[in-house]
Parts: sequence; structure tokens; C-alpha cells
Amino acid sequence: MLDTLHEKSSRDVDVTRRMMNYIDVHVEEAPTLDDISAHVALSPFHAQRVFKRVAGVSPRQYAQARRLERFKVHLRDGRGVTAALYDAGYGSSSRAYERAPENMGMTPAVYSRGGAGMFIVYSIVDCALGRLLVATTDRGVCAIHLGDPSKAKAVNDEELEQRLFAEYPLATLQRNVVSMCHWVEEVVTFINESNGLGEALPFLDLPMDIRGTAFQLRVWEALRSIPYGETRTYAEIAREIGHPYAASAVANACDANPVSVIVPCHRAERQDGEVAARYSPRGKAARKLLLTVEREAKGD
Repeated sequence: MLDTLHEKSSRDVDVTRRMMNYIDVHVEEAPTLDDISAHVALSPFHAQRVFKRVAGVSPRQYAQARRLERFKVHLRDGRGVTAALYDAGYGSSSRAYERAPENMGMTPAVYSRGGAGMFIVYSIVDCALGRLLVATTDRGVCAIHLGDPSKAKAVNDEELEQRLFAEYPLATLQRNVVSMCHWVEEVVTFINESNGLGEALPFLDLPMDIRGTAFQLRVWEALRSIPYGETRTYAEIAREIGHPYAASAVANACDANPVSVIVPCHRAERQDGEVAARYSPRGKAARKLLLTVEREAKGD
């Protein structure tokens, strides 16, 4: 019986991957559910049910996310808003504008200007894990990036700035080199110190200026509930949020987390204790360091 269930689950995962690949290739053509289901020789109803059970979102939601990603790439490449809309597969500009503030944090017009009109203050400081960039808006923390501890300070600072500039090339970005705001201080304190009890520290209540899909937000909230110094598998998190077959989608959400440490994606892992293959060597190294700091602080 268990073998049969495992075989069925594996088959569903394979079918879902094929549907995802089809959507990725044809996203600019705005494929319908009929198109997607025909590609895998399933009825639309069955295809929808399998996809949502495995991925945690519907084919339509997945296509919307991929279309938005393509749209953002086109804007960064310098295309006008209208051209980028239609090249990404939007049938009209209104659909993109309706969802843009929720998913992009700004309108397409502002995003196409590389964040022109936005004001972001950032600090790059030392912490127990090496160099750390924390960026904030007037609404809260919008980005946290860790450097590569194997590289020199100057190289780290340049790479950290490049990561932030790539997202907001035309925003007003001001580096604070005189003092740290209290939000930055709390992030550094969390990394460097511990209350010794393995409890979540108060800094987890810091305001955040981040955007994500409904699924991503549920994953990020679940990550914040994992006790200090402990880990959960992607599959366990998927079950916790009510999508038991969405482990892969959970891994994607962890990879998309814009504020590491505050949203502790380093506490999520595969069944074998590793993180998803998509993580960069720097990301894997930072994760191990974060867990080491937490576990040593607990005395594990």
C-alpha cells in the first residue's frame, strides 16, 4: 500500500514538473488550463487538482508569478512599460497594474525606472558571520544580505552593494556610514548574541517592507515559528501550511526570501539535511554558519 502511494506521489510530482516546464516555455502566450492539461494528457479538472496538491498553488497562480518575473526582466532590460506588458503575455495593462503593488512593492512605471523616487537607506557592517547588508525604507527592513566570509572586506562590500543596486538601480540609495539605525542594531545583536534559552528574540517583530505571493507569505510565517537553533524539512513545512505535496514550492519560497535572518530560511532543509540545489555556495555557507551560531548559543 505504501509503495503504491509513493508511486502515485512520484507520478504526480513528475506530471506537475512537466506542466511547470510547459508554462515556463509558453508563459508569454498565456496558456490556458486546457492547453496545460492537454500537454500531460489529463482532464483540466484532474490537472488542476494534481498541480495544486504538489505545487501548493494553481497552474494559473504559477503562470501569473512566472509572467510577473518575465515582465520585471523586460523592464530591467529597458523596454517601455507597454512593450514589457505585452511581451510578458499580459493581455492588457490593467491586469499588471492591479497586482503590481502587491507583488512588486511598486507600480510597473516606478519599477521600470529602477525604483526611481524610492528612498532606501542601507548599512554594511561586521557581524559574527562576516559582512552584513541591511536595507530599509520608511516602512521597515526590505533586504538583508550576508557576504562571503572567505572574501576580503572590500570585495564583500562591493558585491553586497551590487546585489541591492541590481534590484533598485535608479532608487535613491544612501549608505549610512556614521551610525546604525536601531533595526540594523537588532539584526546584528541577534546574530552575535543569544538569550541562552533557545527562544525567539524580540527582534523578530521588526517591521518588514517585503512583498510575496500568498503562498510565500505562509511559508515565511511558518519559518518564523521554527524554534531558535532547530530545523524543519521542506516537507514538514509543506504539511504545516496545509500543502503536503508542495515541498518543492516551499524550497522555492525559502530561496525567494528577501530578508534572511529575520525570516529564518536557514532553518529549512531537505530530508537529508542539505538545502535545495539551487542555493549558491555562498548561500549554503551562510546557512551553515547561522545554524552553527544558533546551536552553539543553545549549547547543542
